[in-house]
Amino acid sequence: MEKRVPLRKCLGCMSSFPKKDLVRVLKTPEGEVIIDLSGKKSGRGAYICKDKACLKKAIKSKRIQSNLEVEIPETIYLELEKELSLANEQ
Repeated sequence: MEKRVPLRKCLGCMSSFPKKDLVRVLKTPEGEVIIDLSGKKSGRGAYICKDKACLKKAIKSKRIQSNLEVEIPETIYLELEKELSLANEQ
């Protein structure tokens, strides 16, 4: 039997992709916002595909903030941009 691939929606383009193809922004149970590259940490996750245009859309529309129900520090956005640059180089 074929294993089911979990799909998640990118908050930039609003398209669904396999979970492993997306970058996860996580709000931990303590309320801290981090980037979870493993996708395994506990907490509420928001997903962005590895496209800078999607990140810009998600930031502009504040979708990540509203999805996680918390203020997102600017450092997280900068870290995300760096991660997306690295992902696109590979």
